[in-house]
Amino acid sequence: MYKQIEELINQKQHTYFQTSDKIWDIAETKFHEKESADVLINVLKEEGFSIETNIGEIDTAFVASFGNEGPVIGFLGEYDALPSMSQKAGSTQKEANPDTENTNGHGCGHNLLGTASLAAAIATKDYITEHNIPAQIKYFGCPAEEGGSGKTFMARAGAFDGLDMAICWHPGTDNAIWGVKTLANIQAAFEFKGKSAHAANAPDMGRSALDACELMNVGGNYLREHVTPEARYHYAYMDAGGVAPSVVQDHAKLLYLIRAPKGSQAKEIYDRLCKIAEGAALMTETEVTVHFDKACSNYIPNVVYSRIMGDVMMHYGGPEFDEEDQVFAKAIHDTLTEEEKQFRMIPPATPVEQKVLKENVGKVLADYVYPFNEVLTNVTLPGSSDVGDVSWIVPTVQCIVATEVQNTAMHTWQWVTNGKSGIAKKGMIQAAKIMAATAVKVLEEPEYIDQAKAELKNITDVTPYVNPIPADVKPNSLAF
Repeated sequence: MYKQIEELINQKQHTYFQTSDKIWDIAETKFHEKESADVLINVLKEEGFSIETNIGEIDTAFVASFGNEGPVIGFLGEYDALPSMSQKAGSTQKEANPDTENTNGHGCGHNLLGTASLAAAIATKDYITEHNIPAQIKYFGCPAEEGGSGKTFMARAGAFDGLDMAICWHPGTDNAIWGVKTLANIQAAFEFKGKSAHAANAPDMGRSALDACELMNVGGNYLREHVTPEARYHYAYMDAGGVAPSVVQDHAKLLYLIRAPKGSQAKEIYDRLCKIAEGAALMTETEVTVHFDKACSNYIPNVVYSRIMGDVMMHYGGPEFDEEDQVFAKAIHDTLTEEEKQFRMIPPATPVEQKVLKENVGKVLADYVYPFNEVLTNVTLPGSSDVGDVSWIVPTVQCIVATEVQNTAMHTWQWVTNGKSGIAKKGMIQAAKIMAATAVKVLEEPEYIDQAKAELKNITDVTPYVNPIPADVKPNSLAF
C-alpha cells in the first residue's frame, strides 16, 4: 500500500507543483480566492470529481466528490494568502515581488496546504478505484482560514455532516502529528460614532469617537487581569478618525480578536468587552455598534486517527532534501536573529521531543520525524484554526510536514520567499503521501472509524458542539 500510494502521487507530482505555484502567484486573501479555487477545481474535474460550489454562502468555498457508497473521507484544503506580505520568491532577503502589483503573499503556506490535500484526495481515489474499495472521497475547498473562519461558516451550513473522517495538514518547520489543542476565538469590530467640532474653537461641541476607542482599550487592558490566564486578546485600529488633530474625530473603529481555550470562555470575554465598549461610549457621549465578524472553536485531536497517521509518518519519514535545498535553507536561516532562532514549531515539551532534538541538533531542515506523543493531546497551542469546528463534528486528524526552514515563524517573509522552492515542494509531496496512506489504512480497516467516532462522542456527550457564529452573521471581508 505504501509503495503504491507513493507511486500514484509521484506520477502526477508535476501537476501538483504547477498547481501550488499558480496559487502562490495569484495570492488572494480571505473570501476573494476565486482564481485560486478555480485552479483546484479544474484539476479535480479532470480527475473525475463532481463539484458543488457556493458552500455556506461563500462563493469561493466548494466540495469535490467521488464515489457514492461506503465510508466518507474528507480532505481539507486551504488556499488563502495574507495581505501586505508581498515577497520575491527564492530571494534570501526581504524584497517585494517585482512581478505583480498584488501586495499579498503566502506567508502561511496555504498554496502548499490546499495542493497536498488535493494530491492526497486524488491518490486515495485512484487507489480505491484500482482495488474496488467502496468509499466516498471528498475534497473541501475551504477559504478564509486567515481571519475569516471559512470552515466555521461551512460547518454552520452542514458541509461536514456525514463524514467518517477528516484529514488535513499544515506546512511547517518539523514533521509531527498535530496532536495538540488550539484556542477558540471570536473576532469583532467596535465602531464608535461621535460629533465633529473644531478642536480649538469649539471643543466643547465635539464628542470624540477616538477618545471612546482609547477608553475602551484602557478598559480592555485592565480586564486582562480578570480572565482565564490562558486567554489572550489583541486589537488594532481599523479607523482612527482621520489625520487632522485640529478636528474632534466623529468616527473611529477597533478590531478585537479574542482567544481562549474554550468557546464559552471566549464568548464570556467578548460579552465583557462589549460592556466595556458601552461604558466607553457612555463616558464620551458617543454611540457604539458592535459588528460580530467571525469565530472558531478549539481543535480536538483524535487519538485513534492520530496513532494511525503517526505510524504512517514514521514509515515514510521526513522529506529527503538535497544539497541545493540545504544551501538555500542555510542562507534563509542566517537572516534570523539569535532571538528568532529560539522559535520552535514543536516545543521540546517532554523527553520524547527533547531526545529527537538532541539527535538532530544544528540541522536547518527537518528530515527527521517526531513520534506521536499522546501526552501532547492535553497541551493547548497558543493559536487558533477553523479546523477546530470540523473536529467537533467529525473525528479529525492532521499533521505538520517540513516545508520551511527551521526556526522560521509563520506569517514572515521567509515563509513567502520559500513558497515555490524545492524544500516546499518536497514537503508538500510528503504530506500528500502521509494523508493518502492514512485514509487508505482506515478504509482497509474500517473498525477504526467506529473507535474514532466513539472517542469524539465521549467528548460531545458532555459538551455538545455549538457553532460559535450567530445565524445572522454572514461571511465578509470586514466591509462594515
